[in-house]
Amino acid sequence: MKLGLPAWNSFEKGLEKEYLITNGIGGFSSSTIIGANIRKYHGLLNASLVPPVKRILFLSKLDETVFLGDQEYKIHSNEFKGKRDDGYLHLRNFENYLLPKFTFGIEDVKIEKEIAMEYGKNTVAIVYKVETGHENMKITFKPLVNYRNHHDVSEKGDFKYYQEYKNNILKLIQEKGEAALKIISNCSYREEKAWSSPMFYSNEKQRGLADIDFHHIPGAFEFEMKPFRQYIIKFTATIEEDSINDALNIIENEKHRRKKLIETAGYQKDILKELVISSDQFIVNRASTGTKTVIAGYPWFTDWGRDTMIAFTGLTLVTKRFEAAKEILLTFTKYIKDGLIPNMFPDSDVEPMYNTVDATLWFFNAVYKYLEYTKDEETIRSQIYPCLKDIVKHHVKGTIYDIYMDADGLLSAGGLGTQLTWMDVKVNDWVVTPRHGKAVEINALWYNSLKVMEYLAIKFDEDSSWYKNLANKTKDSFIKKFWNEDEKYLYDVIQDGKPVGNIRPNQIIAVSLPFTMLDDSRSMSIVKKVYQKLYTPYGLRTLNKGNQEYVGEYKGDVLKRDGAYHQGTVWPWLMGPFLDAYAKVHDYSKESKNKIEYMLNNFNEHMKDACIGSVSEILEGNEPFAPRGCPAQAWSVAEILRAYVELIGDI
Repeated sequence: MKLGLPAWNSFEKGLEKEYLITNGIGGFSSSTIIGANIRKYHGLLNASLVPPVKRILFLSKLDETVFLGDQEYKIHSNEFKGKRDDGYLHLRNFENYLLPKFTFGIEDVKIEKEIAMEYGKNTVAIVYKVETGHENMKITFKPLVNYRNHHDVSEKGDFKYYQEYKNNILKLIQEKGEAALKIISNCSYREEKAWSSPMFYSNEKQRGLADIDFHHIPGAFEFEMKPFRQYIIKFTATIEEDSINDALNIIENEKHRRKKLIETAGYQKDILKELVISSDQFIVNRASTGTKTVIAGYPWFTDWGRDTMIAFTGLTLVTKRFEAAKEILLTFTKYIKDGLIPNMFPDSDVEPMYNTVDATLWFFNAVYKYLEYTKDEETIRSQIYPCLKDIVKHHVKGTIYDIYMDADGLLSAGGLGTQLTWMDVKVNDWVVTPRHGKAVEINALWYNSLKVMEYLAIKFDEDSSWYKNLANKTKDSFIKKFWNEDEKYLYDVIQDGKPVGNIRPNQIIAVSLPFTMLDDSRSMSIVKKVYQKLYTPYGLRTLNKGNQEYVGEYKGDVLKRDGAYHQGTVWPWLMGPFLDAYAKVHDYSKESKNKIEYMLNNFNEHMKDACIGSVSEILEGNEPFAPRGCPAQAWSVAEILRAYVELIGDI
């Protein structure tokens, strides 16, 4: 994926595109493609001290200045309060295939810059390859360092470093920190000590959050060069205590690792290769469990049960990472409590959070898909199937958070003031999208889970009749209570025995799941309604435009953004179930596949916007669908990849 000058022909346009590099333990490196940080989360080294959480910003940037003769050229870009560095004017090319690569041009000088993180380590490597011209040349590099939670911003004096420089290693020891930052370089170094100008984060201002930050500049690195030569300038920044790998080796090793991921997946289409690499960013190790988990989104989410189960097929099965898939499923079985899997995993001695009704039901679907892809019946039979039985029994008799099967066979969850479905925003006592009671996708998932159990019981030579009868009861009640005969679509939720008729995308899940309660006629009507009222090129709106509660913009302070989150905002992950449903009602015809491929190819352009090579968490409901939220989201990437492979293939 290559971008050229038109992608940053203004400073503001260059700020719209970001890159992301991760290290497999929750740490990451990220900024805009022009190098100007627009988020407090941006930085060359965001380290995870307790993988995959407790993320601390150690190194914000390396600001580069080129000296040719008596001329000075900044190739770094920044926006400060009241001033700007416009180094982007010298950026000639940005490439993001295996790793981000930036190419700068100044007169007859060419500078290539590559960045990589060492997998499994809180280490970042930055390598510059320089082809000099007819002048003597020098580059200085000023590190902007910090020590703060990546959710925060700093004031001058918030932290203090002691520095040591010996054998090409600058060691910055934070006065009250848990780890020291080491910067290793083949440059010379001089101590300076200064605070940066107040750095301005435009994205944080848009989100109504603190938007000014200060970094400390301990000194400057310097590299001098002769005319008509080629040079390699290397930096490694790390908080690791063990031996430090060479920057070039880190970059080459990471390229090799990513090539292997593409080879394992085996896809030839460029979009599928990009999505395979993007998928890898979300699969990380968790220290508290010693196993794989899934980061829901970068830069601010951690790992969540619901997101993991929805993203499971795309991230692990479609990419053929079957061992990781098994590890994730088995990990969740260890944390089942009262018939529920965790919504959020524990850190240290903190108890898991179980405040979700759908994560556990998506778990059944993940198990079914795992069996479909791997044929690993033994793992399911011996280690997971008994857990599934226990989960069903807890749901039938009732469990925590007022989750229970009612006399009609439908699943009810929560009460006034709770938020247990994926539309879960709550601000103080305000539940923005109240969906307590019997929600449509929850009962679609409940039926799907019962049918999965029936399927497994038959496979493992057990009596399946109880699951079959329960599923039939659920189906009869579902059709009677959720089907809106006048409007030909499904109600979103039944509360206090009364249907809520908002047109929402949750109903499409009742069509898309492997086991559906709906006949062909009703399924077709639902797909038509959703297509007409909620479809956009990048996903489904969470509420139709005609609804008086519809909010088409997602910006402003936390209250405004939370009020829009599920009230019209577009979610790309919903494109997966929508396209499943679309293919199903059209009998997977050639014409429907052509239409689906056309719809999926819209993401080719989106993946050149926001986070390059990834898919955003959300977009605004109003045209032109500006990307918002996390620029890289697990279930967005996973569902686009899964839908492409399962419905279109690699042809």
